[in-house]
Amino acid sequence: MILETITIIIYSVSLLLIFMYALAQLNLLFNYLSSKKQKDNCPKFDLSNPTEIPYVTIQLPVFNEMYVMERLLNNIAKIDYPKDKLEIQVLDDSTDETVESTRKQIEKIQTTGLDIKHITRTDRQGFKAGALKEGLEIAKGDIIAIFDSDFLPKPDWLKHTVPYFKDEAIGVVQTRWGHINRNYSILTKIQAFALDAHFTLEQVGRNSKGHFINFNGTAGLWRKTCIIDAGNWEGDTLTEDLDLSYRAQLKNWKFKYLENVETPAELPIVISAARSQQFRWNKGGAENFRKMLKRVVTSGNISAKTKIHGLLHLLNSTMFLNVLIVGILSIPMLYIKNEYAHLRPYFYIMSFFVMSTIIFFICYWFMYKNIYGGGFKNFIKYIGMFFVFFSIAMGFSLHNSIAVLEGHWGKKSEFVRTPKFNLSKYKDNWKNNKYIKPTISAHVIFEGLLMLYFGFGMYSAFIVGNQGGDFGLFPFHLMLFAGFGYVFFKSLASKV
Repeated sequence: MILETITIIIYSVSLLLIFMYALAQLNLLFNYLSSKKQKDNCPKFDLSNPTEIPYVTIQLPVFNEMYVMERLLNNIAKIDYPKDKLEIQVLDDSTDETVESTRKQIEKIQTTGLDIKHITRTDRQGFKAGALKEGLEIAKGDIIAIFDSDFLPKPDWLKHTVPYFKDEAIGVVQTRWGHINRNYSILTKIQAFALDAHFTLEQVGRNSKGHFINFNGTAGLWRKTCIIDAGNWEGDTLTEDLDLSYRAQLKNWKFKYLENVETPAELPIVISAARSQQFRWNKGGAENFRKMLKRVVTSGNISAKTKIHGLLHLLNSTMFLNVLIVGILSIPMLYIKNEYAHLRPYFYIMSFFVMSTIIFFICYWFMYKNIYGGGFKNFIKYIGMFFVFFSIAMGFSLHNSIAVLEGHWGKKSEFVRTPKFNLSKYKDNWKNNKYIKPTISAHVIFEGLLMLYFGFGMYSAFIVGNQGGDFGLFPFHLMLFAGFGYVFFKSLASKV
């Protein structure tokens, strides 16, 4: 009974942690809905008055971006802002032939009178954080706008964002990501679904009540003095954006999130690219929890509620580990439930935690409705999308849990960029992309084994006990089977 007891305890703790996270999401939903009643009374620069126009430096950190570099530079060249108050830095860490093609395109743009510089480094020390830090040393702007290579801001983007820096306490203005290839495939749809939840429910829900949010690495602006005051960019985590965001807010800098300003970008279209991005984000989140835990808890500048939301924010990625634990232990728990009749009351109580899924379902519906609209037809579509999203998210749980554990254990790894494709239609061929490595990760094998394991879980529903089976966990095991199956077969097809 010792093994069974340990299993029950670990399973229960993981379920409780997921439920606490769900309650935090529910609180963010209430914040999000109440924010719609608030008026934006922030002071703003009058950009029609030349004396109020701040100097802006746009930084474009890039690394081997053959397929999107021309698109990026052509788009940035269209930015509508006074040329005498605008500087563009192309922070190019590339090691391939794009260095030369980028140089030529920049020289062509320079003939239009735009102040654009091509800045290269002899090494990639600090990766993206190192490039941003070096560029900052010579930046002319008081305001620093940052765009990754796959982002396409509209020409009037600066005019919608820069005015908020009139409030001298504002350190960051962050905009909402859009998705130019949202409908490319199931993979892009579920990525968009997850990001939309973050950029509506979470960012607005936290920001509207003064809780900590994060600069999302791109599609936002920093006050230069804020970066310096917070300790500048540091490359000791894989999510340098989250790191600097927390250090700045612990110094009492305010962040302004603009849900109504969308910055379009490209989502990864191949599962190997999505995996590398997910790994970096989730490991970086765990690294930052490790780095920021003591600073957040001991800070005298923030409320207890902001501390709780901050810690849960930093533990976002750790939820994948709890989901994986619950999934793996759910099959032994199925057998324990039907073997030990005296534990039935415990299992009745634990069934309450299905509320976590119901809470997520409600929260994400408001996000979905905000983007696609309400109505019965859209609600039916949402139900299907929610369960597809949940299944595939659980299918990523092993991969992301490994990232989380590495982050908490302090294991260092290289910053792996996410390959870009510049494709809009599914029939377009991505297989010749030179940045895709034709190797198979060992993780994929274990994902295939987990698919079979949860297939066994579905089979177990028919044979456990002496009452004709137990189908309470069958939907959960079906979603896990489908999720791990999707990730496994897609990974094999794209040669992760």
